[in-house]
Amino acid sequence: MPTVTVRPSGKTVDMPAGTTLAAAITATGEPMVLKCEGKGECESCHVFVQEGRKSLSKIQRQENERLDSIVGVGSKSRLACQAHLGEEDVVVELLGFASGL
Repeated sequence: MPTVTVRPSGKTVDMPAGTTLAAAITATGEPMVLKCEGKGECESCHVFVQEGRKSLSKIQRQENERLDSIVGVGSKSRLACQAHLGEEDVVVELLGFASGL
């Protein structure tokens, strides 16, 4: 069962593979607003995956198109509602806009 660590708070949670990053982040107690209710149609759950990126589910077309429209996106960017955990531990970084607040 992979461990998800959220930065900068350092909160962690163990979640089963297949769980979305958004669900894991929320399980740590971190606030995460999903304006589109997890459909990958907004950028309110944009996060930076610092470790474990290759273990996450592959980026699908809709997520890729949404990421292309977000200012400040980098190679470590994912939409937490669309990324599903694999078997490896993951470290994500939330910034002010990443939590939708």
